Amino acid sequence: MNVVETGIPGCVVLEPVVHRDPRGFFVETLRQEWLDGLGITHGWVQDNHSRSARGVLRGLHFQTRPGQAKLVRCARGRILDVVVDLRRGSPAYGRWRSVELDDEDHRAIYIPVGLAHGFVVLSEIADVAYRCSNYYDGATEGGIAWDDPDVGVAWPDMEVQVSDRDRRAPRLRDVAGDLPFTYAG
Repeated sequence: MNVVETGIPGCVVLEPVVHRDPRGFFVETLRQEWLDGLGITHGWVQDNHSRSARGVLRGLHFQTRPGQAKLVRCARGRILDVVVDLRRGSPAYGRWRSVELDDEDHRAIYIPVGLAHGFVVLSEIADVAYRCSNYYDGATEGGIAWDDPDVGVAWPDMEVQVSDRDRRAPRLRDVAGDLPFTYAG
């Protein structure tokens, strides 16, 4: 497994070895020792799976107290996965990074607590699977606008489908003072 830094502290892309032959492929998508070696030692308590059509954009979402770290991969199709650092004091505060995840390379992205997350589907259909460090709690759910001009995510030039909730999400600057996230260094 290869680890690729994203430029956002604690957020890394995991590139596993994919074994291919005429029958198909085999890949280990998770080995706890990989995560342990990166200092990612919290347990996973919830697995989620979504299926979306081309152009569906989900995000940018986060959970506040206690927060929710995620390990995200695209099991079918191809997506552009995006994270935004919301941790006060982080050298990457307010900055975003993106990575393509697909069912060919089988890369995954580890997203620590304090980052907003979203993705847009680039293929005709995509299945996104992700592990979470804490249970989903609607009372602690939050989000920022996917098209916040202050953040400036460079989404692909395509028509997107966005939920009403995501369409109404506030700009980062309007919620920044209420966010509980602090960068620990």
